[in-house]
Amino acid sequence: MPILRSLLLLFVLYQAAVVSARGSKSISPWQTLSGNAPLVVARGGFSGIFPDSSVNAYNLAQLTSLSNVILWCDVQLTKDGAGICFPTLTLDNYSDISTVFQNGKANVYQVNGVAVQGWFSVDYTLKELANVYLTQGVFSRSDKYDGIFNILTVEEVVSSEVQPAGLWLNIQHDAFFRQHNLSMRSFVLSISKHVVVDYVSSPEVGFLSSIASRFKGTKTKLVFRFLGMNDVEPSTNQTYGSLLSNLTLVKTFASGILVPKTYIWPVNSGLYLQSPTSVVSDAHNQGLEVFASDFANDVVFSYNYSYDPIAEYLSFVDNGNFSVDGVLSDFPITPSEAIDCFSHISKNSTGQAPPVVITHNGASGVYPGCTDVAYQQAVEDGADVIDCSVQMTSDGIPICLGSINLIEGTTVALSPYGIRSVIIPELQNTAGIFTFNLTWKEIQNLKPAISNPFLDYQLYRYPAHKNSGNLVSLDYFLSFAKTKPLSGVLVSVENAAYLAEYQGLSVIDAVIDSLNKSGYNNQTLQKVMIQSTNSSVLKEFKMKTSYELVYQVDETIRDALNSSIKDIKGFAHSVSVTKQTIFPKNQGFLTGVTNVVDKLHSYNLSVYAYVFTNEFVSQAWDFFSDPTVEINNFVSAANIDGLITEFPGTAVSYRKNKCLTMGNNTPNYMLPVQPDGLMQSIPNNALPPAEAPNQILTDSNVIEPPLPPVVQKLPTFVTPGPAAAPTASTPNGQPQRATDFFLSSLLLVLLAFLIF
Repeated sequence: MPILRSLLLLFVLYQAAVVSARGSKSISPWQTLSGNAPLVVARGGFSGIFPDSSVNAYNLAQLTSLSNVILWCDVQLTKDGAGICFPTLTLDNYSDISTVFQNGKANVYQVNGVAVQGWFSVDYTLKELANVYLTQGVFSRSDKYDGIFNILTVEEVVSSEVQPAGLWLNIQHDAFFRQHNLSMRSFVLSISKHVVVDYVSSPEVGFLSSIASRFKGTKTKLVFRFLGMNDVEPSTNQTYGSLLSNLTLVKTFASGILVPKTYIWPVNSGLYLQSPTSVVSDAHNQGLEVFASDFANDVVFSYNYSYDPIAEYLSFVDNGNFSVDGVLSDFPITPSEAIDCFSHISKNSTGQAPPVVITHNGASGVYPGCTDVAYQQAVEDGADVIDCSVQMTSDGIPICLGSINLIEGTTVALSPYGIRSVIIPELQNTAGIFTFNLTWKEIQNLKPAISNPFLDYQLYRYPAHKNSGNLVSLDYFLSFAKTKPLSGVLVSVENAAYLAEYQGLSVIDAVIDSLNKSGYNNQTLQKVMIQSTNSSVLKEFKMKTSYELVYQVDETIRDALNSSIKDIKGFAHSVSVTKQTIFPKNQGFLTGVTNVVDKLHSYNLSVYAYVFTNEFVSQAWDFFSDPTVEINNFVSAANIDGLITEFPGTAVSYRKNKCLTMGNNTPNYMLPVQPDGLMQSIPNNALPPAEAPNQILTDSNVIEPPLPPVVQKLPTFVTPGPAAAPTASTPNGQPQRATDFFLSSLLLVLLAFLIF
């Protein structure tokens, strides 16, 4: 009996364990209302690339997104009652209608009490619109696909050519169409009889209320769309802000709400995130799904996301506190990646091995480059290697700064040292204030300045950090790095010949001395990488050290002679090349892929690509304004060994994503793009003009004469910069009286002439 009782007890415990295990497996990691993963809704298809609501936009959305992606159609009605998919009530901004009907004119109609001028669908039959073609209505996007695609009807969107997994109809202006004796209600009810409509949304309470009973118990879900907080809903005459506080009312005619993303994560006037609101939890408590809108990769969203759109999506779907039920995006590939590959990853995850993440002036996309805070951010982001571009001060101190010209990384031009501006033709043709013109103590008094490489596009980097941090010496950099979980440091050395010949400074000896003092020798756990565009510099380091030497090819090349690669192999272990060396592009479109990486690999040279940034204008159109798509192509298609980036957090995040180890099951949105795929879809008459081919790397590009000896030079003449009287500096920081010397000599000559 005791044995039987024991067996029964074990059986009961086993059953309880099974039930518990089953229960734990049923717990969803998603905090959506249903517990399912959030939906991706493609606004007008992939409207970030192709014209909104075009057949190519819809097809690309399905090709690059989650398998259950929902295609969004903004429904407009024609004069004869046909439903077309078009993003706006007026047709002129997203089509060529004004050129097709040159003898016509724009009309003025009242839309919710506001006079609106434009070309309206209600003035044309479907047949009349047959010769009207779609255009890209967002002018910052490519216009190469304008005038190719016809306007589609709703029926055509669900035809065999598209076959959407799901369809969302947005009815934005029911009241306007009723004024023109057209019924959106009749259209929606009619189309739903022979087309599966998954969602119908509208910002009008009256419209949704009028169809609610007809869709009760069907697959179709009704969603109330909120506009701006202070906008007035026409059928109730209440603001959307006030309606938000009455979700019980919304629940009577809708099963979900669609809100601008700022309803959930507000941003202040400076584009910084505020605390999230309770909109999602409030709606979920009422049994309402929540969809967020206004997502696009090529707009300036909050600086908190560092121009990384995946980081933004994750804040809506995987923040630990709530999740929206879906997102409406112009670039559906990015939320697909975020949801399927980047969500629910432990912060302690180490990720995959490739690629090596090397910083460019630290995390210089977030803080001023080469500052203590930029390096600290890079370590927190998980970078493998942090870098220091070495410059020399007048008193012989090696420091970290992205440029030898202090104007490019500090506020020196606004300081008392601004009068030291000079032109040095050996370095640059414009005036500069150079590091060797100031002592280290003087430079320490300067404020660093964050880089803004895309100011022409009004893209600013974290303005709140624009002068944060402190400039650091190479000694500080090495001491800092040695205590951090890094695999190594990279030290860049440039202008060695000029510094030796004209300033009496040996940057190579200074670097080696700092490395030795800091304890970086061949026995340290962290490797040391020395990078330079000058083979003579690397040869000098090879004679004196055994560090990893990186030859930086500063030209964009299309190929390299075998003999030139053999030359490189003689003095370097790896090579860094520009991104366009690997994926050349023309007017933003990829034209193919070179075999430069493969050739360098065949000589056992590692290859690093530079410089990766998150701003969308830095990426080819083919990468969909998504820095993760760009990184994925360089890693999975080009097989680079490492990347040099100003946003190490994005690169490290890529390395952790769950889709890297899926092999043949890798989803489409994590597969590399066809290098010239978008170019091939451009009509011949719209193709950008062919550009001259990039150069081939030859022996003459690589082989250089030895470095000159370090010789203390006599004062030399320098051409003054436009800002101040010229003074050049000697290595000890004392000003050279070049102009005084010249004037004194001239005076003696004149006196001699007069005496004679």
